[in-house]
Amino acid sequence: MTENLIVANFKMKLASKSEIETWIRNFEKASKNFSSSKTKVILGVPNVFLNLFKDLNKRKEFSMGAQNCFWKDQGAYTGETSPKMLKSIGVEYVILGHSERRKYFNEKNQEIAKKVEKVLKNRMTPIVCVGENQEERRKDLSMQVILKQLKEILENVGRGNIEKTILCYEPIWAISSNNPDDLPNSNEIMSARLLIKKFLVGKYGKLTAERVKIIYGGSVDSFNVKEICLDSGMEGALIGSASTKPYDFMKIIEKFEISE
Repeated sequence: MTENLIVANFKMKLASKSEIETWIRNFEKASKNFSSSKTKVILGVPNVFLNLFKDLNKRKEFSMGAQNCFWKDQGAYTGETSPKMLKSIGVEYVILGHSERRKYFNEKNQEIAKKVEKVLKNRMTPIVCVGENQEERRKDLSMQVILKQLKEILENVGRGNIEKTILCYEPIWAISSNNPDDLPNSNEIMSARLLIKKFLVGKYGKLTAERVKIIYGGSVDSFNVKEICLDSGMEGALIGSASTKPYDFMKIIEKFEISE
């Protein structure tokens, strides 16, 4: 069983075909000696560039991911990309509920829940983000917010499907696009992890809860990954800006690879 899950989220940081091709060339060089059954790397790239990653996708350590999807498989929904479409071109993972989707597109827990259910129905793995914003943190509401998100998003996800779901604790105030003054320390992250695990145990039972992977996202880079991910017991990381720098991204992967 894979122990670590490292998820790249390119967002719209690399916005041209030439930039993507340069990233791929450099990452192939950086990862040429990388081979592992311990670490799975998921590449969450813009949909229009998915076909450019077909060679990397042939390597067992790497899998294709999407940054979002719609909650219907087909129909008159101009501009949307359905789970069925993503599945048909080899996508295995879909990031859902990212704070930027909530902020800029006003996504609510109920909409995210429908996306999670449809992704699972198409036999892909949802990576579900939960976390509090700065105001909620200031008011000491972090734990209540996370629990509410979990309850509403996973309401209709059964025991069999929760094992196929990845949960990501993503404190909104800590992501790099929000220019955080500080980051959560390992104890704060561990507390969130324990809260998520306790929720899972209560809803699904201890044995099932132990099979659900919990990762962290929020300004992770090669310098802080040990403190905020490894020391807090997280089983992986959702990497934003640092994933667009191939050699830095590989350093993060290597930190997980050598961890015990």
